[in-house]
Amino acid sequence: MSVETVSERVQLAVAEAAAMPLEGVLSALGTSVRGLDEAEAARRLAQGANVLEARRVSWFHVLVRQFASPLQALLVAAAAMSFATGDRLNATIIVAILLGSALLGFVNEFRAEKTAADLHSRISHTVVAVRGGTERTVPVRELVPGDVIRVSLGGIVPADARLLDAAGLEADEGVLTGESAAVEKSPDAVPPGSDLADLTDCVLMGTVVHAGSARAVVTATGRGTEFGRIAAGLAQGLPETTFQRGLKEFSLMLLWVGIALTAGILVINLLLQRPFLDSVLFSLAIAVGITPQLLPAVVSTSLAAGSRLLAKRGVLVKRLLAIEDLGNLDVLITDKTGTLTEGRIGFEEAVPAAGPGLGEGGPVPDAPAEGAPAEGDGAVRRLAELAVLCCEADPSVPGASGAGQNPVDAALWEAFADLPATLADRRRLWLRPFDHESRTMETVVAPGPGGDGAVRILKGAPEAVLAACTGVGDADRATLETLFRRGARVVAVASGPAPGPGPGPAAHDAAGQLALAGYLSFIDRPKADARESLARLDGLGVDVKIATGDNALVAEHVTSVLKMSPGAVLTGTEVEAMDDDALAAAAPGARVFARVSPEQKARIVTVLRRTHSVGFLGDGVNDALALNRADVGISVDSATDVAKDAADVVLLEKDLGVLADGVTGGRRIFANTIKYLLMGTSSNFGNMFSAAAASAFLTFLPMLPGQILLNNLLYDSSQLAIPTDAVDREQLRKPAHWDIGAIRRFMIVFGPISSLFDFATFGLMLWVFNAAPEEFRAGWFVESLATQTLIVFAIRTRRIPFLRSRASVALTVSVLAVVVIGAVLPYTPAGTLIGFHPLPADFFLALVGMVLLYLVLVEIAKHFYYRAADARLAREAPARARARAAARLALGLHHGGARVHRRAVPFLVHTGRPKFRRPPGHGVAPGRR
Repeated sequence: MSVETVSERVQLAVAEAAAMPLEGVLSALGTSVRGLDEAEAARRLAQGANVLEARRVSWFHVLVRQFASPLQALLVAAAAMSFATGDRLNATIIVAILLGSALLGFVNEFRAEKTAADLHSRISHTVVAVRGGTERTVPVRELVPGDVIRVSLGGIVPADARLLDAAGLEADEGVLTGESAAVEKSPDAVPPGSDLADLTDCVLMGTVVHAGSARAVVTATGRGTEFGRIAAGLAQGLPETTFQRGLKEFSLMLLWVGIALTAGILVINLLLQRPFLDSVLFSLAIAVGITPQLLPAVVSTSLAAGSRLLAKRGVLVKRLLAIEDLGNLDVLITDKTGTLTEGRIGFEEAVPAAGPGLGEGGPVPDAPAEGAPAEGDGAVRRLAELAVLCCEADPSVPGASGAGQNPVDAALWEAFADLPATLADRRRLWLRPFDHESRTMETVVAPGPGGDGAVRILKGAPEAVLAACTGVGDADRATLETLFRRGARVVAVASGPAPGPGPGPAAHDAAGQLALAGYLSFIDRPKADARESLARLDGLGVDVKIATGDNALVAEHVTSVLKMSPGAVLTGTEVEAMDDDALAAAAPGARVFARVSPEQKARIVTVLRRTHSVGFLGDGVNDALALNRADVGISVDSATDVAKDAADVVLLEKDLGVLADGVTGGRRIFANTIKYLLMGTSSNFGNMFSAAAASAFLTFLPMLPGQILLNNLLYDSSQLAIPTDAVDREQLRKPAHWDIGAIRRFMIVFGPISSLFDFATFGLMLWVFNAAPEEFRAGWFVESLATQTLIVFAIRTRRIPFLRSRASVALTVSVLAVVVIGAVLPYTPAGTLIGFHPLPADFFLALVGMVLLYLVLVEIAKHFYYRAADARLAREAPARARARAAARLALGLHHGGARVHRRAVPFLVHTGRPKFRRPPGHGVAPGRR
């Protein structure tokens, strides 16, 4: 046996612990089945928290990324050549402007990276641990070797651990072993030298509890686990999203345009026998000028600002680009509990069966329990005792509590707080935990005082329990329907003699062997603001559908109370009977999917994604598969670990109103990003086209390379305020999608309009003012900067600017400030340094007239452009929808190579390079994203 000790921190390798007897494992870890006391746990925690380190993108990487463009690298190289050949002033100006542009991008992108990392600290995971013999909930990061923990259905195992006991435990270990089938677990030791996949007496960090529950002792945490070793070199990248792919296609389009312009301009200048180095610098400056250099900064700023705003409203985005996906939603499938209802499952009443079920194999004698004043109260208490004995927690285990149980069982333990203590002598012989296939759980308990034999108890969905009972009368079925129509969540309980001291038959084999004991009614009232939230989502064009495991009558009651728009109700049985094509035809018209299994939820999401962008909101293990299949998976902070692991967005409150804020925020960010792209492609293309034409007939360069880059830098600086801009209501009413063809058409239509006024400026400077090269360049610099920045007021809206749609104060100030800077620059020493001469006053009178005429022409062109675009969109809508659906399915956003990364996220603590590393013990809690 080898026990690894690092700074007095005990770590027992899981493979070695698996081959040891339980007593040896507990002894080696210095613990017992009562767990560690708080003082010892704190001492061990000081030696290292249960975290994995993942490198956050550092300041250096973000800075290097600003120079990743090959065009910028060539420009730096050309500037270096210019410096070496004696033109040091021009080379210095070019390098200084490039550094200024890079600094702007760096500041905004690094801020966005920090925002993304900080969001991880807002989402927590906890685990039920035994400390000093008492169960309590502790943060996952505080687990230490020697802790005794309870794992249950849907949880992500928080550390490597050796099983103490298990009830029907199965674990999905595919993230470590690659095996798709769940592995059955038991406390029996395995032979020494067993492979990782054969350690059936252990549970491993990062794996998911597929079924059952267990107690286990932690053998290793953090980097000492098997998962920690695999994840040590984990890459942070996630698969490409639709938004990223759109950016890539846009960049490629600009690259080809830039290459064509650069090559043409270079050839023209060489044919005119201009200096080679000047021609190369000018051509490269043109190429850089047409590329929106600060696009990453604008996108990052938009996303970071959006994520901070959403975080204030309780929406935490695990990856910033999910904000864009959130804005694209047009269908939202949600569960009912906690979203449309208050989410507080409260016990309402116990309704004993009309038949003799309570007396058959009941856990107590027929006499009323102590303190019960009447026979009716005694029947209720006996029903409650049956239900408490068939819960996840075992009343016969010292220290057992309602903590960590499912909401129904937790509500029972709270409503009947005195029962667990009175039932402590009822030893549990066997447990089949709840599963979503049978929708029931089952226990066998030893007989109570005066009892003749072991008692078998079945609890779960009424339909499933009634199928296992005999003697169920019409009165019992009528009672059940009454409870359903009242909107109650109903759990049925049945009991009978166990067939022997061991496990009884599975629930689906129990037909006719049990007697109905009665019903437990739980209530979860609709939220007061749910109707308003649904109206907001409807106004955003998001169709809300309910997928629930509850009875259809319960779901219909909620939709009726909330006055949701009418729609069909599909049950799980009906869904199962349909093929995919039939389901795809029926699902869009459905309002409620009732009694659906996890696989059916996922299938519904899949078929709806053929023609819609689908979000799924869920918080249970039965929702994980659908969360993975959705375009955007949405969970809540109180959800099961596996649900939070599968989600892209986590809500601190389960509130559709907050989700509507997220959808609005996503659409606003996308709209503002598109504003920047449309401006950049149209005005930059127009200016660069003008430069190419001018270089063909002028005897001098129309603008020096440094002047072109300065123009581009000032223009981009003004656009950094775009993320603060308001968005017209009509742009928020429906999702927007990438359309590279539309951006290209916009560039071709509006770019030449910009060039017309450039040519007018050329004529003005040459034939009216007889300008020298320095004065010519200053005039074009001022005019081009004014037109390409002021056009934002027209392009930002489809309405009439200033009158019907006003830009934000920040954007207005930044644009006007840049125009003023450009106009004043030729009169300053800095302007003289970069090659400008002062302009005559008459030039500015002409400039005002050209700008006003330019904006009028843009408004006219905008009217015809959007009218044609709307007609084209209407014609091509079906084909576009199919193409988008195919693209989303092809991307496989939530599958493949990201699996290990997504599973590791709950345990990651982000660190930068040593200079920026957080102090020890200041890491983000494991189980946090």
